[in-house]
Amino acid sequence: MKRYTLEQTKDDLIGKVGTPERDQYEVELKLELIGDMIQQARKQRNLTQQQLGELIGVKKAQISRLENNTGNVTIETILKVFNALEAKVNFNVKMLNNRINVA
Repeated sequence: MKRYTLEQTKDDLIGKVGTPERDQYEVELKLELIGDMIQQARKQRNLTQQQLGELIGVKKAQISRLENNTGNVTIETILKVFNALEAKVNFNVKMLNNRINVA
């Protein structure tokens, strides 16, 4: 039986790096990871979604969408959430072949 690396599998199923499909997948994956980090930090602070929403002036549903990556979100909102959670945020931007890659 032939074995495949994760990268080979993603290339075959999603598309090679640099294709629109692969770029979209990578962006969605990063947003999902941010949602997971928000949820984890919120739980560590023993806050409900309702309480976190009240801290930053949004409804519980917005926090739920943010944690589950099911809605549009702005960097401003993400920063407000992490600020309310007293968490440090670090965004890195790298230029790759005239494209911006957010890490």
